[in-house]
Amino acid sequence: MKYLIVIESTTTGFSAYSPDVPGCVATGASREEAEREMRDAISFHLDGLRQEGAKLPEPQASSTYVEVPV
Repeated sequence: MKYLIVIESTTTGFSAYSPDVPGCVATGASREEAEREMRDAISFHLDGLRQEGAKLPEPQASSTYVEVPV
């Protein structure tokens, strides 16, 4: 499955989350590390849901940029 992740710059590096996987977050010193850590975090989270017999969240989030006059 493909899940949208949002990566944001912080004062100490980067943080990431997925709108479709509530409570699942990750951090990293670089964007690449945050993305890698988030991939692992989602995988771990989904494994836990499977073990509990819970339904896996369906990827639904999307993103786009919009131009606005400045």
